[in-house]
Amino acid sequence: MVVGAVQNNPAMAADLTSRNANANIGPVILLGPPGAGKGTQAKQIVARYGVPQISTGDILRENRARGTELGKRAAAIMDRGELVPDELVCDMVAARLAQKDCQRGFILDGFPRTVQQAEWLDRLLAGMCTAKPDTPRLVVVSMQVDYNHLLQRLTGRRTCPTCGRIYNVFFQPPRVDEVCDVDGSKLVARKDDSEAVISERLKAYEKQTLPLTDYYRRAGVLRSVNGDQPVEQVTAAVFGAIEHDRL
Repeated sequence: MVVGAVQNNPAMAADLTSRNANANIGPVILLGPPGAGKGTQAKQIVARYGVPQISTGDILRENRARGTELGKRAAAIMDRGELVPDELVCDMVAARLAQKDCQRGFILDGFPRTVQQAEWLDRLLAGMCTAKPDTPRLVVVSMQVDYNHLLQRLTGRRTCPTCGRIYNVFFQPPRVDEVCDVDGSKLVARKDDSEAVISERLKAYEKQTLPLTDYYRRAGVLRSVNGDQPVEQVTAAVFGAIEHDRL
């Protein structure tokens, strides 16, 4: 097997690591409902390829903190309790993707959320490909997770208020029920991890974001991954989807 050969050959492993760290990965989108493991897999992608994870939430906070023109406009809207409009979000995304650390690729986290945003992104990426013809085509990795499994992942989540360690009562429970293994603090559940709240979040996802799956499937860039597998197997499948026809 190739994996075994790499593990047993330090020179081969070093060469593979070097090629990954310098590879032109191009744009990557992770799709999946809350609790699918997108954050975990995004961190693995960042570590393997050295490309940035671009979060719209982070972009909004950064622009607001820096007092940029876009940030000031967003802050005024957010302070009124209103949603930041697509046009402003897209302007911030475009500015972020133009930065130097995105030249070899990037992972989009939380964007696009709608087909309209996806259409805008297609136009932006087309312009980027025109300016840099060797940019790989977009790859969209859709993480498929069973509904009941999602509920268990989210409703079973517990956090230590002292050290921040995260447990799951179904999959990774503490040694003593509801007590942190590290410091003995009583574990807490987030208010938005209740079954009622999670059900509404999943319904909102299906209504707004799931159509993106059909959009990208028709575009021929969608790759599905079974997110119910152990984390290491999911990671291997995600890497395979990204590296197909790339490395």
